Amino acid sequence: MRLRRSRPMLGVVVPAYNIAPLLPAALDSILGQTYKNLHVVVVDDGSTDMTGVIAEEYAERDPRVSVRRTANHGLGAARNIGLRHLAGADYITFADSDDVVPPKAYATMVHTLERTGSDFVTGSIYRWEDGDYTEPTWMHRFHNPARLRTTIDADPRILGDVFAWNKVYRRTFWDDAELSWPEGLRYEDQPTLTEAYLRARAFDVIPDFVYHWRIRTDGTSITQQRSTVADLRDRHTTKRMSLATVEKYVADGGSPAVLETFLSKTLPGDLRRYFAAIPTASDEWWDLLVAMVRDIWSGQSLADTHLPPGQRLLGWLVENDRHDVAKHVAAWIAEHGRVPRSADGTSIEIPDLDLSGVDPYVLRV
Repeated sequence: MRLRRSRPMLGVVVPAYNIAPLLPAALDSILGQTYKNLHVVVVDDGSTDMTGVIAEEYAERDPRVSVRRTANHGLGAARNIGLRHLAGADYITFADSDDVVPPKAYATMVHTLERTGSDFVTGSIYRWEDGDYTEPTWMHRFHNPARLRTTIDADPRILGDVFAWNKVYRRTFWDDAELSWPEGLRYEDQPTLTEAYLRARAFDVIPDFVYHWRIRTDGTSITQQRSTVADLRDRHTTKRMSLATVEKYVADGGSPAVLETFLSKTLPGDLRRYFAAIPTASDEWWDLLVAMVRDIWSGQSLADTHLPPGQRLLGWLVENDRHDVAKHVAAWIAEHGRVPRSADGTSIEIPDLDLSGVDPYVLRV
């Protein structure tokens, strides 16, 4: 009599820090998956509220849940600790403790990897804010149409999808590639995911919605602190780490298009959020922004990237340390949206602002 092969085990790491009100929804969504063979490790990262107690209550009710308590070391360290307690997992994934996983997400991703044999799979997401669910336009572009067993040379644009939690990874791939999360830094996703894309023999890109990313509007989310010096310093560090990985990949024989795409499309992708902070940020923050842009794009100008016209102008102003003009442009964009065009539609014109000192090619639209 042939024995039926059991389903592979999926290990899920859930870092949690002072998130008691939202943790139950996250754990309920994970434990309610149609894919049942799970080992969920909740890492209580030194919480001072009821987070640890709630996690322990779930562990008492469901044998698939275990809890590890640590001093507070941050998200990257908590993920690494969780991974060390996932013995026997065939696949691994990550979920943040304030988000929700759709019921069929893990089944969809595991079954995809079982069919293709790829090293990991990435799916699209919903941005969840104030009860509304929307797929970010850029995520839709990244994930449509589906590409199975693709590679980074064939698909360098996917480097812009650097979320940890909309993916399932083959555990043997993760270990063989010696992947881990940087510790003590914000934005630890990008260096690790960049390495994963470059090290994978093949990965799958699917259009299915596999994650609901909750946007917190109370100011407690890391991504809502971009005007702080500490945030910008970490962003510079993780961009530099990621860029060094891509540069090495190309130097070792990878496609030059990967580096070109990374510098012109991927790395500039979040700059508009930093540029929006220019009018109110400190002089120290501005100096760090100038240093970051000059460092990362030392071989080219942001005016030559795929940013929209107003953002290209701001990039040029940052490169050239034109603080006062950059404040004016950023404030205009914040109030009015896109920068206005000249009467003939070929260049940027902003009322009450003299742009005569700006290279004409920067003002093109």
